[in-house]
Amino acid sequence: MAPNTSTNPSVDVLPTPWTGRFDGDGDEHRRWWQAVAPLTSPATPGASRPAVVLGFCSDAGVRRNKGRTGSAAAPAAIRSALAPLAFHLDRDVFDAGDVVVEGDSLEEGQQRAGRAISELLDAGNLTVVLGGGHETAFASYLGVAGSNAVQSGKRLGVLNLDAHFDLRDEPTPSSGTPFLQMAQEETAAGRELRYAVVGISEPNNTRTLFDTADRLGVKYLLDEDCSVERVETFVADFVAGIDVLYLTIDLDVLPASVAPGVSAPAAYGVPLPVISAICRQVAASGTLLHLDVAELNPEFDIDGRTAKVAARLVNTLLA
Repeated sequence: MAPNTSTNPSVDVLPTPWTGRFDGDGDEHRRWWQAVAPLTSPATPGASRPAVVLGFCSDAGVRRNKGRTGSAAAPAAIRSALAPLAFHLDRDVFDAGDVVVEGDSLEEGQQRAGRAISELLDAGNLTVVLGGGHETAFASYLGVAGSNAVQSGKRLGVLNLDAHFDLRDEPTPSSGTPFLQMAQEETAAGRELRYAVVGISEPNNTRTLFDTADRLGVKYLLDEDCSVERVETFVADFVAGIDVLYLTIDLDVLPASVAPGVSAPAAYGVPLPVISAICRQVAASGTLLHLDVAELNPEFDIDGRTAKVAARLVNTLLA
């Protein structure tokens, strides 16, 4: 498939050149910063499906959810962590720039990001959104649900790696409401939300949230049950019932020692090797349509640990 990469979608900040360590110009020295190109660049003929990175600079949803803000700076931090990594991918990677949520204009920003994602998906790209608080997820959903793939009848599944259900029923949308919003949108479209979560922290989700998850038929694994074997079976069973997958990674699914720079650090968390194994499994499934990474808060990120983990997971998913 030859995607149309001739124009940028509607973004607020155009992509700027990436920078990093320089060891040489040949492929044997190549790093991400040398490989990533603006979306206006031509694709390599015959290469695997290109990936397009889009930043969603927002912490309005975290603010509404009474969390610690700072996630609006996350896309730049993840790009900086990706830039020096050695580039072993067999696909082109393009940068489309950023959609920026100004002040409290969350809903409008989500709509704009959704339109950009739909446009990129319909051009044949694998889209990678760097959030942002987990309000990023509803922007991603709008883009995926509006894509030709889902509009043509393909069964969509949403897999969330997260300590929280994010199924809050609130009058104002926030980083805690996106998956209930998705369920409501799917019902309005005559579909049922296929939603699964790996890493739920029982002490950090109220009985109401568990009841809502049960009512909606949400499949989930508690953080304490996330062995490699159980997770592999869980993900395989979920993927078997869908055609296309939207994977969303809330970095607070990881232990606080691994991911300190999030809005709500996890006391327990799912070990990084388990999360990485899920990413490899999803990448190999052939169903991955779109992915995002959310909840990085650079202001609290000791030694850039969380940004480096986010970069490593993105690299794994695209490789």
